[in-house]
Amino acid sequence: MAATPASFAASAAEVDQALAVCPNVPAVFLIWAHTGEPYLARTNQLRKRLLRLLGPRQHAGRMLHLRDIAVRVDYWPFRSRLESSLLLYELARKHFPETYTKLLKLRQPAFVKLLLTNAYPRTVITTRIAGAESIHYGPFRTRAAAEKFEADVLDLFQIRRCQEDLTPSPGHPGCVYGEMNKCLRPCQMVVSDSEYRGEVDRVAAFLRSNGETLAESVKNARDRLSEELEFEQAQRMHKRLEKITAILQARDELACDVTRLNGVAVLNSTEREAVQLRFFDEGRWLQGATLSLKVEEGKPASLDRKLREIAASLARPGRLTLRERQEHIAILAAWYYASWRDGEWVPYENLSALPYRKLVNAVHRVAKSETGWPCGAAVRS
Repeated sequence: MAATPASFAASAAEVDQALAVCPNVPAVFLIWAHTGEPYLARTNQLRKRLLRLLGPRQHAGRMLHLRDIAVRVDYWPFRSRLESSLLLYELARKHFPETYTKLLKLRQPAFVKLLLTNAYPRTVITTRIAGAESIHYGPFRTRAAAEKFEADVLDLFQIRRCQEDLTPSPGHPGCVYGEMNKCLRPCQMVVSDSEYRGEVDRVAAFLRSNGETLAESVKNARDRLSEELEFEQAQRMHKRLEKITAILQARDELACDVTRLNGVAVLNSTEREAVQLRFFDEGRWLQGATLSLKVEEGKPASLDRKLREIAASLARPGRLTLRERQEHIAILAAWYYASWRDGEWVPYENLSALPYRKLVNAVHRVAKSETGWPCGAAVRS
């Protein structure tokens, strides 16, 4: 839930005095009217924005002016763009449940989706998370990046690339990929359904493991062939391993099976000598936590201990709908892939195995980026 906001009355008799002492800081704010819906927005200069909306009208015009109907202003200062996006999302869902998606203009990232419910599974590029039994791999920076990754992965396997609903028949005309031996040709009944499913299972394992299953298999085959003095075949396996490695290294940083998308965003905090932590676990944002870096009783604080306490106390919200999971991932992707990204991102496999050393180092870097903010925390394992 959103933190308690700062507020002031915006009635005509009090608004000028309130605006005079209002901080001119980045903030998310709500302007409440006598009747109807509130006005929700984000700004980098709160006082300047409110003066335009609530100050005396200087001249007639078509710019929005709320002085005559406003009764109260609530505002939440922020130092991180990600924190403001999450706050804006929460407030929009609460106050505009029917129209919040249009208000936020949240861009949905692209995913590579493996359609496991199809009789003859295939991949597609999508911006929607739907179908519980399908695998969604992403998010990608752009649709073009998702398409390239899909094409590269399909070159490693032999599942179909056609989009039609197949009716297998020995007389089916097939396609160029079958002729190039890049498809098992289930349309022409060259393989059985179980054999095709076996290849699909290999693709699914590749996506779920970020390519580790195939890379390990090829590496073992290369080593075995080398021991058997089959150097030409071992060289082919080595080239294949290099190709797999290149594909995985070239993919966008966040891309993975979305059910395994976990990490911690280390952000600037509105509190002095502190940072804000936002955990993203199993495709959803958890409640934020403030990590204090203040010196306690003359002794530097143990960040490792504090981080473990925070991780152990994280609340687990109820199960998300697929739409909510998609929106949470979209907020992460919009922040992470943006040129203005602030803070740091530390990925992890699961909460029981957090990379505390990497997390501590990220906390120090974010804290030191605050001009004039001393970091009095010690690193202890």
